[in-house]
Amino acid sequence: MSFKLSKSSLSKLEGVDERLVAIVKYAIGETSVDFKVIEGLRSIERQRELVAKGASQTMSSKHIPGEAVDLMALVGRPARASWELNLYDEIADAMKKGAEAVDCPLRWGCAWHITDIRAWSGTMEDAMNEYIDLRRSQSRRPFLDGPHFELSV
Repeated sequence: MSFKLSKSSLSKLEGVDERLVAIVKYAIGETSVDFKVIEGLRSIERQRELVAKGASQTMSSKHIPGEAVDLMALVGRPARASWELNLYDEIADAMKKGAEAVDCPLRWGCAWHITDIRAWSGTMEDAMNEYIDLRRSQSRRPFLDGPHFELSV
């Protein structure tokens, strides 16, 4: 099934690095799970709000210079937003294909230990599980941010 980005999603890509825009546009045609762009370029004020409520862990967000996007999985008809984590590893597989097509390094928010998901030979689900296992082996909680994708530049 082939999906398309809505006008709203395209508008949220304004100001985002053109390589990342190209990856997202490629991925929407490859994904088995529909998605929309919920955030691209972000102001410092918005980042402060997200850090204050614990939705982000840093003020050095790649959203601020336009080097990150957050994508929301959509399911059903009419489409409704979903936070089910298993949908995001499917989207991440499509984003990996996009990064390969554009030849641009990309990191996913459920596999922080992998600087460039193009180098990962398995599925993104496997990458996420390895990250979870790694964090647990360090007695640390994994920070899973399934919607988040950022350039690794």
